[in-house]
Amino acid sequence: MKGDPVTTLAIGIDIGGTGIKGALVDVDSGELQGARLKKPTPRGGRPTDIVEVVVQLVTELLAEVDGADVPVGVCFPAVVLHGRTMSAANVSNEWIGLEAEALFEKALGRNIHFVNDADAAGVAEVRYGAAQDTRGLILLTTLGTGIGSALILDGDLVPNTELGHLLLDGRDAEKRASFAAKERGRLSWKRWAGRLQKYYAHLEMLFSPDLFIVGGGVSKHHEQFLPLLTLRAPIVPAALRNNAGILGAAALAVPRVRPDAGSAATDQWS
Repeated sequence: MKGDPVTTLAIGIDIGGTGIKGALVDVDSGELQGARLKKPTPRGGRPTDIVEVVVQLVTELLAEVDGADVPVGVCFPAVVLHGRTMSAANVSNEWIGLEAEALFEKALGRNIHFVNDADAAGVAEVRYGAAQDTRGLILLTTLGTGIGSALILDGDLVPNTELGHLLLDGRDAEKRASFAAKERGRLSWKRWAGRLQKYYAHLEMLFSPDLFIVGGGVSKHHEQFLPLLTLRAPIVPAALRNNAGILGAAALAVPRVRPDAGSAATDQWS
């Protein structure tokens, strides 16, 4: 098996401000293969330290497939433009403007697919989760410290939407409507839902999505606030929770053939 390609398997790595997670994924089924590994994000979140942890995780995961040629996807809390990190959320500002994809590839000795973390989560929910088999425009938001977002049209990712920075009541939406804003303001579910209503109604006016998906840790309490929202499009909780980044990063690492495009046409999606 060593050195041979294993086309249905990929490694997904999800880098966060407090933890770095990774697992082998069967990209056909969307199931983890073996244990999910997790290591703490190094204090300060500097590039060299995070890269070192990612190398450790990938090395451990490759050992589970005896060194087979498994694609690797990495998701990161930043705007990712042509492999460069243009922002930094809960990690060192040294990432801003850094050729991060090349840095990881050099350390790992292999090509990777490098993507924004919310985009990876959106990909996973469309492929394996709450929007599986749903066509049209899907808009995922993650409600946490800020608001992450992913926009996917008929399976094609529109990267780096950063819709948490739209203005709501004259301020960044995430300052008013994130879960952190609820916690800071000690808002009731009902009062917070009022802010969410303004935010999602604005998104609906701008994009007219066919489905909203709400992720982030607070989504496990979705019955407390989603029924209070009135929108044209359905709005549902994310299904994949803490595994979404891993699954999406792994899925994007493996190009797929579109069933309606002929065998010669490949894409990241089907």
